Amino acid sequence: MIIAQSTYSIFIESKPNAVFTEWLSTQSYDQIFILCDEHTEALCYPALANLIPEHTIITIPPGESFKSIHTCTAIWEELSSNLATRKSLLINLGGGVIGDMGGFAAATFKRGFDFIQMPTTLLAQVDASVGGKLGIDLQDLKNLIGVFKNPNAVFICTDFLQTLPKRQLRSGFAEVLKHGMIYSKPYWQQVSQIDIDTCTEWPEIIAQSVRIKSAVVERDPLESGLRKILNFGHTIGHAIETISLRMDEDPLLHGEAIAIGMICEAYLSAQVAGLTQEALTEITNVLMRYFEHYDVSKISMEELMEIMAQDKKNEQQQIRFSLLESIGACGYDLLVTEQHIHDALQFYKGL
Repeated sequence: MIIAQSTYSIFIESKPNAVFTEWLSTQSYDQIFILCDEHTEALCYPALANLIPEHTIITIPPGESFKSIHTCTAIWEELSSNLATRKSLLINLGGGVIGDMGGFAAATFKRGFDFIQMPTTLLAQVDASVGGKLGIDLQDLKNLIGVFKNPNAVFICTDFLQTLPKRQLRSGFAEVLKHGMIYSKPYWQQVSQIDIDTCTEWPEIIAQSVRIKSAVVERDPLESGLRKILNFGHTIGHAIETISLRMDEDPLLHGEAIAIGMICEAYLSAQVAGLTQEALTEITNVLMRYFEHYDVSKISMEELMEIMAQDKKNEQQQIRFSLLESIGACGYDLLVTEQHIHDALQFYKGL
């Protein structure tokens, strides 16, 4: 299956195959590098190894805590020591951290060379690999440093989902649910009924989520307007994720934090954007069915507001939200009060 973008194509297959090797054979690269983490090198790289001509593997530790300038410097140093040029290729084989940071490293090394995304998690397949947002965290603030730069291709191999722990699969599913909430009520109605543990429809689900994200990104590639709707749940969710990374021994995964953010921001949507109480209840019940409750009582409003003040959608020192007008329709650049945000946390706490 191919989903064409204006400057690149997204290929959805069960595993790396002739589609990938044919694409590679049409290119002319002087060197090929593969960026992995320790997990994807062990679990996913073997499916790829014999399909690629001579190449160099760069391996980094797994996890959000390594999505930093220090790790990026290590990647640049590996590229430099192996004499990478602007005619080289970097294949990012991994989840969102690998795709975001590998793309950023390629886009900035020697002012940029080609890269492709080969996402191995559901989260990366339906979200992070599409749209050309690249970056790293700064002092645990999410994606504060980055650029917009599209990959030369995206190869989504659904068999890689079999390597994921159930918790990681569930984390990625939060973004699938989000796509329905912000853009398509029929899609929401479809995916909100899925049993993640027994689902066999991942290729179709991934394709539909990619089409939704692509439709938004193609209309607003640099996030000056419509693309902001993709951030529904992320203003509060990213802040909660950052706090969890700071304080929890077993921190929230991205999708788990975004699920909390979507419940809180659905509550805000009902306060200021016209979302009905019935829709709020429906969204809350669905998300609570998929995700465990998190103790938000340990989160201080002061710390939460301080982190949200760094949100990239903000203007004129005002925190701006993307909020639901209804299931399937989302507005953006909406303002709420600190009291509203406090009440949203209390709403979640009481579930």
